[in-house]
Amino acid sequence: MRKPKSSQETRLIGAAGAFIEARMGLGRVAFSLHELMKASGLSAIAAKFQLLRLRGKVIRVSPRQPFFLIVGPEHRSMGAPPANWWLQDYFDWLGRPYYLALQSAASSYGSNPQALQVTQVMTDRPCRAIELGRIQVRFFVKRRIERTPTQQPAGAVAPICVSTPEATAYDLIRYATSIGGIERAAETIHPLLLLLRTREQKRVLDAENEPAVAQRLGFVIEASGNKSLAKVVRDWLPDKLAPVALSPTKGKRDTISLLERWQVLNNSSELKI
Repeated sequence: MRKPKSSQETRLIGAAGAFIEARMGLGRVAFSLHELMKASGLSAIAAKFQLLRLRGKVIRVSPRQPFFLIVGPEHRSMGAPPANWWLQDYFDWLGRPYYLALQSAASSYGSNPQALQVTQVMTDRPCRAIELGRIQVRFFVKRRIERTPTQQPAGAVAPICVSTPEATAYDLIRYATSIGGIERAAETIHPLLLLLRTREQKRVLDAENEPAVAQRLGFVIEASGNKSLAKVVRDWLPDKLAPVALSPTKGKRDTISLLERWQVLNNSSELKI
């Protein structure tokens, strides 16, 4: 004969569903298994069992990580809520630094030269890409990530760290070979130029301290028509520069003309000064 359920067991039936409804009521779409257990009183096994019964409404970010997303009706066709809605909670749970970066950051400032299908995130060590339905997140690594200036965008649905426009422009050059090439980086930077502030640009240059990247950035800014900001970059650089290729992965250097001002070997057919 089956043993009757205790009053505590009866009380905990549907606890995961109630927790999720309360979470959604607060505008939150992410939670960890530990948060569910603490709020509901469920054991780990019971919490996992109840979450299995909510399949379709709740998904796991990774099979190896007890971190979950709530999929509301408006996001069912996508398979998951937008990454911008839960990245802060996810990295708070990981206990690691991050920021929305590169073309994803540029898009948050209104620069959308090409439709972007992947959310690009900078963090401090390698991470596996995340794919949840139509939501894709790709991670890039920056060892000194804490030096990069970030900010919270106005009007965001949820808290999220985004690189400043100046830091975004710098990263686009630094990681150009990973995002489609120097031409695509320049195309994304161009709409950002009106947002770039000279003091903040110098702050980024001081923090990163990579002359070769700064040479390429200065060249691209000048080629885009902003001579005053290009001068800020050139004044930051040392007087004597080592020659660098604009795109490190293109062509033979000995057949390319050198632009003296930046000591840049312009191996791009699209960018000219």
